[in-house]
Amino acid sequence: MKAFCSSILMAAALLLTASCSNNSTVTIGVDVLGDKIKGGWAGQTIGCTYGGPTEFRWRGEMIPDSVPLKWDDGAIEWWFDNSPGLYDDVYMDLTFVDVIDRLGINAPADSFAVAFANAPYPLWHANQAARYNILRGIMPPESGHWINNPHADDIDYQIEADYAGLMCPAMPNSASEISDRVGHIMNYGNGWYGGVFVGAMYSLAFVYTDVARIVDEALLTIPQQSDFYRCIADVIEWHRQRPDDWRYAWTECQKRWADEVGCPEGVNDPLNIDAMINAAYIVIGLLYGEADFGKTMEIATRCGQDSDCNPASAAGILGTMLGYSNIPEQWMANLRQVENRKFIYTNMSLNDVYDKSFAHALAVIEQGGGKVDDNSVTIKVQKPEPVRYEKSFDGLEVSAVLPGGDVAEMNPVNFGGCAVVAKGEVRSADESYVAHIEAIVDGEVADTIDAPARFYSRTQDLYWNYQLPQDVHTLQLRVLNPEEGAQVVCHRIVVYSSTAKE
Repeated sequence: MKAFCSSILMAAALLLTASCSNNSTVTIGVDVLGDKIKGGWAGQTIGCTYGGPTEFRWRGEMIPDSVPLKWDDGAIEWWFDNSPGLYDDVYMDLTFVDVIDRLGINAPADSFAVAFANAPYPLWHANQAARYNILRGIMPPESGHWINNPHADDIDYQIEADYAGLMCPAMPNSASEISDRVGHIMNYGNGWYGGVFVGAMYSLAFVYTDVARIVDEALLTIPQQSDFYRCIADVIEWHRQRPDDWRYAWTECQKRWADEVGCPEGVNDPLNIDAMINAAYIVIGLLYGEADFGKTMEIATRCGQDSDCNPASAAGILGTMLGYSNIPEQWMANLRQVENRKFIYTNMSLNDVYDKSFAHALAVIEQGGGKVDDNSVTIKVQKPEPVRYEKSFDGLEVSAVLPGGDVAEMNPVNFGGCAVVAKGEVRSADESYVAHIEAIVDGEVADTIDAPARFYSRTQDLYWNYQLPQDVHTLQLRVLNPEEGAQVVCHRIVVYSSTAKE
């Protein structure tokens, strides 16, 4: 039965490839469509679990072969029971799936933003910066723009864009349009491109049986003048030069593309949560994995950094290409134990999202000019087109990282440059405490920041300003409402200078 199913799916995939090359339409059975959608969600969940134990434990270095990457019986169930927060890759997607289920495939950005900002789960980096913005009335796309969000280039939407590709089979431009609405809630520039690129790879995985072609075609959705495009194009070229040596590609990537510019935590630090470098690791996994499910996940994981999210994306894309029925049983046995269990913070299981995502795909197919009947769908295949050009932190380069301290004890900080970010936090046993922090720049009050002690609604950065004149400046932070037992801590101050030539 398995061999029969595999031959049907392969024949369908070959038909897809032939049709797409003519930029026309393709007709496939609804069972094949459903199998591929299920394969994408299944692969994402398996990959997230596989890389979970090593997440951010290897920063700026490969995970050596001496470190075993285990896949024990009951692995997914263990994470569901003991550390369900691992699956932020999935339950973040499910927020957007739920909005589409309630409001339709054309739901506005504000609806996604409100649902996202008020969801019960904790957030980090670009997601949390966006939540902080939205709860204070800064809505998308401004909530994700780098002027308002120091984490704009971080990986956040890249790990959440799976739903967009899975509901847009063979329609990468439709996936990009959805990602335009949703991805700018929390990201901009390279951070947004990560989600566009991943969504396009999922979309094209319905069409092609060649992983390299999926990567090549998906890259066409990214503007060629962007660093994101150049980074992925480099990986493709390094794979062409040495197709059997993924470590060569990783090493070259580290030399050329691993300097963090945006994230205040990652600048001049081994941590790199930038979407671009982590997207490169996804592509390294896909290209060097040679359509082998286990090999793809292992390579993407051993690239390090966000080593659960990257194999989750790679395995999800490959799972879409192969289909649920063709993911090897050694990976599926663990998954079947949890398919009817709801993900934490949601009212949705994998079995639920299989059905919802399938229904959304049918709606997108019809809206895109295709046809749906009881047994098959006819899809109007889209030729990938580049989205608009964006660049976060444009014209800026890191010039210094200065130490911080307890804000109550800090002297004014002198720095030379045109932009500054003070990363920090509020510590208090009283979660209702909100520190009112006055930022004084060059002797004048520049801003007053509300900084909640509550982790859920916190700001990760006490003050930032990317629009200062290039000059010598003074920054002082002052807490206007100090409270006994509360502490406002500045972890570090990142300073930027202009790249413009005098």
